[in-house]
Amino acid sequence: MRSVSIFGATGSIGQNTVDLIARDPGAYRVVALTGGANIAQLAEDAIRLKAEVAVTAHDDRLDDLRAALAGSGVEAAAGQGALVEAADRPADWVMSAIVGAAGLAPGFRALRHGTTLALANKESLVTAGPLLLAEARAHGATILPVDSEHSAVFQALVGEEMEAVEKIIITASGGGLRDWPLEALPKATVADAGAHPNWAMGQRITIDSASMFNKGMELIETKEFFGVGPDRIEAVVHPQSIVHALVGFRDGALMAHLGAPDMRHAIGYALHWPDRRELPVARIDLAQIATLEFYAPDLVRYPALRIAREVMEAGGRSGAVFNAAKEIALDAFIAGRIGFMQMSEVVDRTLSAISPRLCLVSPMSGLEDVLHTDHMARNTAWSEIEKMERT
Repeated sequence: MRSVSIFGATGSIGQNTVDLIARDPGAYRVVALTGGANIAQLAEDAIRLKAEVAVTAHDDRLDDLRAALAGSGVEAAAGQGALVEAADRPADWVMSAIVGAAGLAPGFRALRHGTTLALANKESLVTAGPLLLAEARAHGATILPVDSEHSAVFQALVGEEMEAVEKIIITASGGGLRDWPLEALPKATVADAGAHPNWAMGQRITIDSASMFNKGMELIETKEFFGVGPDRIEAVVHPQSIVHALVGFRDGALMAHLGAPDMRHAIGYALHWPDRRELPVARIDLAQIATLEFYAPDLVRYPALRIAREVMEAGGRSGAVFNAAKEIALDAFIAGRIGFMQMSEVVDRTLSAISPRLCLVSPMSGLEDVLHTDHMARNTAWSEIEKMERT
């Protein structure tokens, strides 16, 4: 029986992970489940999976969680400190699916136990990739990618040498606004950007898909995780979301990973790795699909990709600034303070404003350094938004 913990259990990745574990409860001992404000879902899953502890990130919801868990034998805890304490409970396999910089500390702490970390938290590699990978090496831990694109690359590289890799291509659906006229994008609403044609995901990641900020993050993740230069990483728009990534080799071959748009593919691969086991996902019928389309992304429509490439080239602290500014810009868009196309402008302006004050190309010395940079970038991003509102 493997011991497992799920950080971010109430989000879309977390719920898919819960689904897979609940299908074979005798194979797993659940140590910790964590979530945010959805106390009812967190408590229901913790009781169903017989977790040792359930943690909400919100201190003020502890009494609600205790009430929901009353009589179950599941311990309740709340707050950021409790999240890190939960990560200190040894587990063989840990899902890191907390969205945002809040997922950094628990992921780092879990690695200290030499665990297998299934990494769905994009921010970990974008803001602190070298630190995270060094932490894993220091403690004999394993990091497995859970983003569908990076899982696809990881699988395509099984048995291959990185020296033979010529390029890595990750695909993007183009998001819910893919077919909108360019001139209409500034008027896109939160509801418009929050509707995805292929994937069922949370609001924030769906909007990030429409702006391609999620793909910008994934470009940076690819560089960090696989150790390849920006010149060997590409993104293409693939409306069907059937091909998740391709790896090109020096002999001209392209290895592609295909699968239905279902996150249980990547989660299940990480959960059962190095084995492959049956998963409850749709099978691909190529004759029925008939056509697969690919085309280069328009950088005027998707300026996030251009910014991400600049960040990849710069390295150092620029990833932390990019991520923090992106999160604040998304907050402002959801709040109605800026328009859809202004999100990239906020990130651009934040990177430019911080450059004179902080050497973005200098490496991070530790997690505290990452969090300091993150805090500075968030404050700067809000300042830039306020300037934009005054003009």
